[in-house]
Amino acid sequence: MAQVLEFRLPDLGEGLTEAEIVRWLVEVGDVVAVDQPVVEVETAKAMVDVPCPYAGVVTARFGDEGSELPVGSPLITVAVGAPASDADAQSEEGSGNVLVGYGTSQAPARRRRVRREQQVPVPVNGRSAPPEVVEGPVPVISPLVRRLARENGLDLRELTGSGPEGLILRADVEYALRAAASQGRPAPVQAMAPAPAPIQAPAVVPQTPAAAPASTPAETRVPLKGIRGAVADKLSRSRSEIPDATCWVDADATELMRARAAMNATGGPKISLLALLARLCTAALARFPELNSTVDTAAREIVRLDAVHLGFAAQTERGLVVPVVKDAHARDAESLSAEFARLTEAARTGTLTPAELTGGTFTLNNYGVFGVDGSTPIINHPEAAMLGVGRIIPKPWVHEGELAVRQVVQLSLTFDHRVCDGGTAGGFLRYVADCVEQPAVLLRTL
Repeated sequence: MAQVLEFRLPDLGEGLTEAEIVRWLVEVGDVVAVDQPVVEVETAKAMVDVPCPYAGVVTARFGDEGSELPVGSPLITVAVGAPASDADAQSEEGSGNVLVGYGTSQAPARRRRVRREQQVPVPVNGRSAPPEVVEGPVPVISPLVRRLARENGLDLRELTGSGPEGLILRADVEYALRAAASQGRPAPVQAMAPAPAPIQAPAVVPQTPAAAPASTPAETRVPLKGIRGAVADKLSRSRSEIPDATCWVDADATELMRARAAMNATGGPKISLLALLARLCTAALARFPELNSTVDTAAREIVRLDAVHLGFAAQTERGLVVPVVKDAHARDAESLSAEFARLTEAARTGTLTPAELTGGTFTLNNYGVFGVDGSTPIINHPEAAMLGVGRIIPKPWVHEGELAVRQVVQLSLTFDHRVCDGGTAGGFLRYVADCVEQPAVLLRTL
């Protein structure tokens, strides 16, 4: 006797309460294994695959692609057979997995036992489906399987199911249809009354639509949801809560670029410019720890943080995300380069986990990749500061008392004025600029 178990959208962690269905990975009637991903969802932080803790046949899906579901809402129902062994028992109880790479939950999803003799309807996309079995002993649960067979004139009583207890699956129907086509004969067609002759529709005289009032402009509405909605909420909170200020300075980056070229000429792993800038940030934060902090407004306290978890802005097709390099203060340039590369690739493919998108203490924003010189970025709440780096381009510069063409960059620091005053912020920025102009300064202060 098959049971229908309901799998609900699990707790995604990190304070997230809802997710948007991006793509269904299974259809009604498909057979799924334990921990097989069944749907791809997008939270406000990342895009993840949700695995099903049950093995069996999908009998219903809840929610269309593009719709949002709160945590705890039904995702799918799965028909599983009565357990006859420990392995089957695991299928019934569920694996305990919540999300791939996100830990487990021991509480199994709520079950619903379906009694065939009572023909209890199984909900499909929020509606009540036809009874679960057709007349006679044909073992069919899925309404989709019945409809597929009915539309192609296939008699289900002639099929042998490959599912649990001989359950006829969608794959069985599709195989029978392909077999009929490969033998050069059409699939059997159900006997039916002759189709009525088409009724000629009356001619309709087309009418020119009334022109829209000239004062009504065309508009396109874009929902603030997913990553875009999360960014909007976070930036609005930052602007409303943090009294920020910005200072900036131009710096001659010629020597820094030469140092990077020399490091990469040794034949080892390539060192990225972002990694060198990150090293400068962590060294500056060691000298000015006020900027590696957060404000506890309830306690009216400034909380200075020992570890530097460095966030960096990454633009993707899905929007702006800020992956976090954990313990950046303990990494060298080579380790930082590798971690930046890994997280950037994960951001582009949408595989960042919530843990990789949270917990930052300071943000490095290289907006120079967009071809701009300067910016006044909004602080990534609840952090206290963000360093912005513009493009590095040749400019006229007075070098050693003479006019020369040098590689110049604009650096800007936006900071929370509650954690420090302009002297501290200016000291931080000046130290970073000095290291950019003379990388040996960093060696002297390490």
